[in-house]
Amino acid sequence: MTTAAIKKTSYNWRVADIVVAALIAVAGGVIFWAWSQGANLISTPVNAVYPPLTGLYAGGWMIPAVLGMLIIRKPGAALFCETVAATGELLMGSQYGTTVLISGLLQGLGAELVFAALAYRKFNLPASLLAGAGAGLFCGLNDSFAPWGWNIAYTAGDKFAYIVFCAISGAVIAGALSWIATRGLAKTGVLSSFASRKAATEPVFN
Repeated sequence: MTTAAIKKTSYNWRVADIVVAALIAVAGGVIFWAWSQGANLISTPVNAVYPPLTGLYAGGWMIPAVLGMLIIRKPGAALFCETVAATGELLMGSQYGTTVLISGLLQGLGAELVFAALAYRKFNLPASLLAGAGAGLFCGLNDSFAPWGWNIAYTAGDKFAYIVFCAISGAVIAGALSWIATRGLAKTGVLSSFASRKAATEPVFN
């Protein structure tokens, strides 16, 4: 069997991959719902200072995308986990209504595109940070320019600031924390059947 064939075969989803991705997504849905409740608490004081700063809180909504890919390491993992998590939030009663599905899809796509650009071969800290930033970028663009975007009335400068803050938040909260969580899970042995089983000993930057 050629090297190319082996790599192609390794990208096939197994039942274990689907089950774990679903578990990550379900947990993500709960996180989404709780994160949304927290957004209600910080929005008023933050808006009083500088409204675009709310983008720094957005990273929590992107965790399933990065975490799912870091654990499963197969094409579609980021998109799947993020979208299903958004669906879970909707079913639990999201204050954002059905638009949460579009947000989840776009955020998952943002992270997925970064891993795809890296040929699904890099899962180190820089890749995680970039994926989180990618999810944050798509989140910021969606919130700022989509017809249903909640800050569509912002000035161009404020929209730019919000998008940058979302990307930073995605990189730090979704990217860095998911990378740390994956290494921690690998140490426990629960990822023994996944390519991420050696995550705890993988190089940080290479």
